[in-house]
Amino acid sequence: MNAIKIFFYFLFTVVLFSCNSKVSQESKTQKQPNILFIMSDDHTTQAFGVYGSRLADLNPTPTLDKIANEGVIFDNCFVTNSICTPSRATIISGQYSQANGVLDLEGSVETSKQYLPMEMKKLGYETALVGKWHLEHKPNFDYYNIFTQHHQQGSYFDPNLTESGMNYKPFAEMPGYEGKVYKGHSSDVVTDITLNWLKNKRDKNKPFFLMHQFKAPHDDFEYAPRYKDYLADTKIPEPESLYDNGNNGSVATRGINDSLIHDIGSSVSKRNSIRHMGMRLWSDTYIKSNNPDFDTNQVKGLDDDAYTSATYQEYLKRYLRCVKGVDDNVARLIAYLKEEGLYDNTIIVYTGDQGFMLGEHDYIDKRWMYEESMRMPFFVRYPEKIKPGTRTDALINNADFAPTLIDLGGGKAPELMQGHSFKQILETGKEPDNWQQSTYYRYWMHMAHAHANPAHFGIRTKRYKLIFYYGKYWVDTDNPQAEWNTKSWGNRFTMHTPVAWEFYDLTKDPKEMNNAYNDVQYKAVINDLKNQLQAKRAALHEDDGDKFAHIQEIIDNHWND
Repeated sequence: MNAIKIFFYFLFTVVLFSCNSKVSQESKTQKQPNILFIMSDDHTTQAFGVYGSRLADLNPTPTLDKIANEGVIFDNCFVTNSICTPSRATIISGQYSQANGVLDLEGSVETSKQYLPMEMKKLGYETALVGKWHLEHKPNFDYYNIFTQHHQQGSYFDPNLTESGMNYKPFAEMPGYEGKVYKGHSSDVVTDITLNWLKNKRDKNKPFFLMHQFKAPHDDFEYAPRYKDYLADTKIPEPESLYDNGNNGSVATRGINDSLIHDIGSSVSKRNSIRHMGMRLWSDTYIKSNNPDFDTNQVKGLDDDAYTSATYQEYLKRYLRCVKGVDDNVARLIAYLKEEGLYDNTIIVYTGDQGFMLGEHDYIDKRWMYEESMRMPFFVRYPEKIKPGTRTDALINNADFAPTLIDLGGGKAPELMQGHSFKQILETGKEPDNWQQSTYYRYWMHMAHAHANPAHFGIRTKRYKLIFYYGKYWVDTDNPQAEWNTKSWGNRFTMHTPVAWEFYDLTKDPKEMNNAYNDVQYKAVINDLKNQLQAKRAALHEDDGDKFAHIQEIIDNHWND
């Protein structure tokens, strides 16, 4: 009898030890936070409640606003190159465009140089990527399911995606790209795939690092049919600069005596004769798949201002319907985290891959160094470390994302990353000593895709912005031996545009309506900014030198204009 008791006591002890070990292991796993990085495409700060723009009262993002208010909101987060592929390359590498080699939409990041997921794996994270990729080479994630069509841009409806385990081919080798068609709207599809991975495919003994990346609200703004009536009877507030651009810009953006206003900068109005919003918006074929009753005749006979207003209203409503779809799908992700008890142990990051012009200065799209294009939404929720209701004006940019995410996961960014971790700002709401007081920007493409933005670079501090338009493509198109993609659509790479400087005092002129470069009261400020810009370019190895000698010549000749 004593032997039987001893046996059962021994058995109970073993089982109890086993259970305690399991609980201990799960507890240990839970202490290392999950990280959910959500990124939309072209979701600009104007289209949120928490950023207080003219559109805030429309309440397009209630879910995202709630997440933001439960964490820290960054008011000064900026992109380093406002175009999809370069921005995503910077996020995945922690490097600026010249360092990672992705200057424009034709660039790509090799699997071995996707440093962010590589570092997260080293920290014990299971890594996953779902949705838009746009970097060509096979993702260096444990699991991925990404768009294939249109150079991994994807389609809004019934998108084709390729999943880890399938025969991967870079988009340069299309056609023959293996994938699977998923029925439905892309925002819903991406969320379905993410939820399936979270529920059924991940290793639940490991923390996850998940990059959930929407296509929306990228143009051409094809929203899910259920949003057809959203904002239908609402008058969307219009920016004053849609009709009167004041003293914004320079000869670089307008030409001498406004001779280039019909060529440079795609517009809402009919100003740009090559690409304005109405050309597509009011065509019989544009976005009719989800609104077959749309009347394209409603703008016929309108005068210019009425046409501009009607175009703006339709443009914004379609854009915000896509935003609404993003917000509702984020709500689905949050619901799952709460149901599984993961919400408070998951660092939730939300951003867009850059900003977007919503009619400001009569511009559409992004690319510009102007505020609405350059500024990124960025907020983080993690109650264990981040105090709710925190807001900061600290300057960060998308090169800083990777070092920060690695730091949050318990690691240290490799030396090859050029960005800096702002983990301390997240946790304290305060800038550490010697934190960066400016951010560098460079748009390389030059007169591309009929949006026709001149190449430029510049520096932004908390108060000032200095922009230098050098007006040439990064390939020397005057060299008879030079090679570039002459088949790239809508490009005028060979067109050299005027050189000019622009300067804005953002405290006095937050909407950038007065280029004060020639105002003598700012002479000392501008000289100081030029010195800072030179130093930053040198530190980032962004000086053009021999590699881009045709650009360096322009810089040298016009630096003191």
